[in-house]
Order: sequence, then C-alpha cells, then structure tokens
Amino acid sequence: MRSFTAFAADRTIREIDSETPVPTGKEVLLRTTHSGVCHSDIHARDGYFDLGSRGKLSLASRGMGESFVMGHEVVGEVLAVGAEVTDRKIGDRVLLYPWLGCTECVQCVNGAENACGAPRSIGIQLPGGYADHVLVPHEKYLLDIEGLDPAWAATLACSGVTSFSAINKILPLPPEAPVAIIGAGGVGLSAVAILKALGHKNIIAIDLNPANLALATDAGATQTLQIDAESSAATIGKSLNARPAGIIDFVNNSQTAAIGFDWLNKGGIMVQVGLFGGELVIPTAMISMKMITIQGSFVGNLGELHQLVELAKSGQIPRSTPHSGSLSADGVRDALDALENRLISGRVVLESSN
Repeated sequence: MRSFTAFAADRTIREIDSETPVPTGKEVLLRTTHSGVCHSDIHARDGYFDLGSRGKLSLASRGMGESFVMGHEVVGEVLAVGAEVTDRKIGDRVLLYPWLGCTECVQCVNGAENACGAPRSIGIQLPGGYADHVLVPHEKYLLDIEGLDPAWAATLACSGVTSFSAINKILPLPPEAPVAIIGAGGVGLSAVAILKALGHKNIIAIDLNPANLALATDAGATQTLQIDAESSAATIGKSLNARPAGIIDFVNNSQTAAIGFDWLNKGGIMVQVGLFGGELVIPTAMISMKMITIQGSFVGNLGELHQLVELAKSGQIPRSTPHSGSLSADGVRDALDALENRLISGRVVLESSN
C-alpha cells in the first residue's frame, strides 16, 4: 500500500510504500476512494497546537510519532474483512467514523469515544486516509452512505459531525433566537446548513473572508458580517443590532473568544470548537453576572454521526460540492498549503485515481 506520510521534522509529505495490512477479527480493510482535508491537519503537520502563554501542546505527547498518516474524513470500499465481521461485505461503500477511544473507559462504554482520555483516532494516532488503504479496528465504525455523493459524505465525518455536535450543545432554542457562527470556513458552513435544516431561522455568520460569507448566505445565514483584526463585540453588536443566545466559535483564537464572551446575551451558551490557538482572559465575576455557559466541543460521537447521516439522506441538508484534488503526496501537500494560506473557501476532498 501507498501512504502519503507527514514528517514533523521538516513538514514534508512523502509517499511511503509498505505491506498492505490483512484484517483479522472484527477488522475491516478499506480501499480509500475519498479523503477530506481538514484545517486541523495543518496543526498536525506543524507538530503542535498553540496554547497561548502556556506554550505549545506537542502532538507527540498525544500519541503521534515523528511520521504519521493523516486524513480522518474517509469514504472507502470494503476490500477485505476479518473472520468475525458480520455486517459488512466486500464491495460496500462506507463512511468511516474516525474518533476512536480505548473502548474500555466510562466515556467509551457510554458511546462517547471522542471524549476518551486515551484516544486512538484514525488519522492521528492510527494511520488515516491519506493512503490508498485504511485498516479499521471494528466494523461498527463504518456507516452506509447509499444515495449520498461520496465526496460530500466524507466531510460528514469531521466538519459535519463537529458542527452537528456543537449545535446539539446550544439547542433547543426558539427558532427566532439569534445564533452566531464565528468562522465560516468548512466547518462553520456545515453548521449554518445544519441549523437551517433543523428549522432555525436566525443565523448570523461572521468571518474575515467575504467569499466565505457569500457561501454562508447560500447555506442559510440570515445575516453576515465581515470582521477584521480591529473588530470587537462592541463594533459587531452595533453593526448587527443583536446579542446572540448561542455562539459557536469555529476559530477560537484570542480575538474571537473575547468577542464571543463579551457579545453573548445574558444566560447564553458559548461553544468553543476551533483550534486556532491563543487564550481567553475574562473577569470571573462576569461569568456569574452574565449567567453564561462556556463549553468546549471536540468533533462528535458515533451516535451523532449516525443521526447526521440520516439527516443527510433525508435531503434536508444542502449538499455542497467540495473542492477536489488528487489523493497523492503532491495532492495532500498542495491542499494543506492552500488551506494554510486561506486560498480556498469550503472543503477539500482528495480522490483516488485507482
């Protein structure tokens, strides 16, 4: 098999040949047909996440080696199955749920493997979809996507389920209550579309990039606002004449987190999703006085992905067309560089030529 492997020491992506794995037990071997490119892969290629004044969180400390195969938005064809597999057969086209845990802790037993303290996620700790084959530890992580465009379906495994899980943390709200989406990149656009599909009628999107805001309007945003490095909660509130009951921050850097905290209405919910780095310094008394909830959200659980796929099959979510690229070393490198330099609006999905 060929893997398009990242090397942390020099940020290169290189093609590596290795023996194709043979599945055993409940394992399933996929031939990768589509692999989405996520902004978090840029941080992975760098080898760390920015923690503001606390320095850097090394991804080596989270189980990633000096070289690793990224790619966690995977659609593939079942190529081989272990002897104990009962629900998948060779030739099935499936979506992979990548956010695996230890399977034994309380979180995993309760179906929240994405909250496991010892994660084994595909594309992070385990080899992922920037390869022509992926070995899946258990058939239960594979979802049927019959009737869905496979390139779009791949994005449901990260941008889709991440936005869906964040939305689940702020709803239910009255349909007319203002909900703000900070950051209208690939994940933020998914959130706008899903909110609309769920019947929400007051969706505000803010972003630096006017092209992203145009896409947000197409996806269902009722108000948009372009911000810049000087924007604050005061300037945004004055422009929009609204205080959100819920805010989902898909950027989550020092500026946007401060905007969210100051802008949020009393009693509101602020969900922090983005991994862009920085820190939030807030007066503790204001948390009590504003009666707000601040909650982190990291991807989503397997049950939420099942719900999202069913919602997608119902036709209620607008089906965007991702940017395409080749599943190759050059394709991975070019896509990551384009995302890092903000040259692409929306999602990128790499497709195999095999």
